[in-house]
Amino acid sequence: MSGRAPVVLVTGGNRGIGLEACRALAARGARVLLGARDLEDGRRAAAGIGADAEAVALDVTDPAGADALKTRVEKEFGALDALVNNAGVYSRANALETTDTEISAVLAANLLGAWRMCRAFAPAMAKKGRGRIVNVSSGMGALSSMDAGSAAYRVSKAALNALTLTLASELKPAGVAVVSLCPGWVRTRMGGETAPRSPELAGKTVADAVLSDARTAVFVRDGQELAW
Repeated sequence: MSGRAPVVLVTGGNRGIGLEACRALAARGARVLLGARDLEDGRRAAAGIGADAEAVALDVTDPAGADALKTRVEKEFGALDALVNNAGVYSRANALETTDTEISAVLAANLLGAWRMCRAFAPAMAKKGRGRIVNVSSGMGALSSMDAGSAAYRVSKAALNALTLTLASELKPAGVAVVSLCPGWVRTRMGGETAPRSPELAGKTVADAVLSDARTAVFVRDGQELAW
């Protein structure tokens, strides 16, 4: 990163893994833009972190909102130092049981939303000659261990991993790194109360991937590379 505080945008930052990632990033000196669909929810979350976190209205499925935030970021900061694509939704339905509506909603948030954020913010990073994109993925999206159930979610995360590799190749000459990160099974609204990992630990792994890792085109959990 640069000598000044790195500017990091975290989508879906008002709860769960996203919130703890914002907290961990701010604790390590980052200027955090906490993206939230409901700005008031975002402001309450940011207030619990402190002055280094600022809530911004962001629905990753809304092109107009993404464009508005892009304009603001470029005006105030020139470019992000890092983008964390964390916002997402989950579906448990099997492949033959899920509906078109459910498939579309999952893909819109988990894949197309992240893709939209990359298209919005990566060009300014590339122009600056540095930057980092962390796509919060899942081991459930690894083709090497693909299984039954949660079909739309699995497919969306597998596609997100493919996007990571494609973007990493395209952006490497400009000094922009792109990685996929599996935070593990985490005790959040999505992961459920029986999950073995705390949101705090997951948030730390996100912050590590943003601030302490120089690799690109890798799929990691706890800093270790995973099979795709």
